[in-house]
Amino acid sequence: MRERESQIVLGLDPDPMALWPSLDAPAAGPPPRRAAAAVTAHCRALIDAAGIACVAVKPQLARFEALGAPGWEALQTVVGYARSAGLLVIADCKRGDIDVTARAYATALMGTLETPFGPVAGLGVDMATVNPLMGGDAIAPFLQTARASGSAVLLLVRTSNPGAADVEDLELAGGDLVWERIAVLAEELGRSHVDGSGFSDVGAVVGATAPEHLRRARQLMPRSVFLLPGVGAQGGRVEDLAPAFVPGRAGGLIAVSRSIAKAHEAADGDPASAARAEAERLRELAWRISG
Repeated sequence: MRERESQIVLGLDPDPMALWPSLDAPAAGPPPRRAAAAVTAHCRALIDAAGIACVAVKPQLARFEALGAPGWEALQTVVGYARSAGLLVIADCKRGDIDVTARAYATALMGTLETPFGPVAGLGVDMATVNPLMGGDAIAPFLQTARASGSAVLLLVRTSNPGAADVEDLELAGGDLVWERIAVLAEELGRSHVDGSGFSDVGAVVGATAPEHLRRARQLMPRSVFLLPGVGAQGGRVEDLAPAFVPGRAGGLIAVSRSIAKAHEAADGDPASAARAEAERLRELAWRISG
């Protein structure tokens, strides 16, 4: 059992060229399958090491999809392993398309596809990141699928990358910024689906690299859970994220990938021990600022 409620999300962004050493992987076979097996072993070891200090994992789907069909199998295995460890699963995929395609994306992530040959289950994740720039009709299939399966969506509102300012910070007629208009949309879409915790099933990705926006984002989205990426390698600091937790500790999920997975590089020690120590350090820090 976890000693204390955690707000830390373990990012799983496996690079086949930078996996933990001494992991079991097949010595022979097609390169995609060998790479996928090594990635699976890496992610399982990372979950074993740091999962105890986390509330969820966040696999970056592109990292798995780049390995072809064996990569998707690896993703399914990792999702199942995370669930067996008692962790929530957040699909970092940033999907968004017209309604027919969006419905297929949503089904692959959170639903089940009915076919003449029988049902085909999707990944069964708890949350998925969705690109809202095509508007409400492109978001609706994700919401419908999420609500049918008891999952949630996380709209990209103000992202953590440097180029976010190129579009998301543009001023619209009336004075709102693009990201503020998306925040209003997130609040509107989730207003009628609020659970006993006071949060809706429409969350928001709000980058930890631009904490100056957090207070305004929380004003616009009082019922949304915030996924806060960008801590560590991208320059974000846990200490700056307190405004995200104004409604309480459940209001924010701090996503951390490289600074946990690569903690051993700074400590020059065992990868698993270093990852666990870093995850526990971040959990304690998040607990203090979210109080």
